[in-house]
Formats: sequence, structure tokens, C-alpha cells
Amino acid sequence: MGKLDGKVAVITGGTTGMALAGAKLFVDEGAHVFITGRRQDALDEAVTQIGRNVTG
Repeated sequence: MGKLDGKVAVITGGTTGMALAGAKLFVDEGAHVFITGRRQDALDEAVTQIGRNVTG
């Protein structure tokens, strides 16, 4: 059971850098994460990298 089970997070600019790392960490702790980005291809890649409990 993660610290963030049942929680929802919204992360802007979540396609690269610290925001992407934070999104991965939140998912690992049990949250469902919504990420935003300016480029659809980068957003799709970030969703693929995170893998689960994520919406782009």
C-alpha cells in the first residue's frame, strides 16, 4: 500500500525533467496522475514511460 493510494494528482509540464520524475514517483506511490504538455508526441511518450495509472 502506497502513501498516495486513492489520490489523484495533476502535473503540468509532465513530459520531461522533474515533472516527469515526479509523476512516476506519484504513480509508484499509488496515485492516478494526469499530466499535461505542449506537444502531443512528447505527452504520448511520457504516458508510455509511466505505463500505468496515468492520463495524458
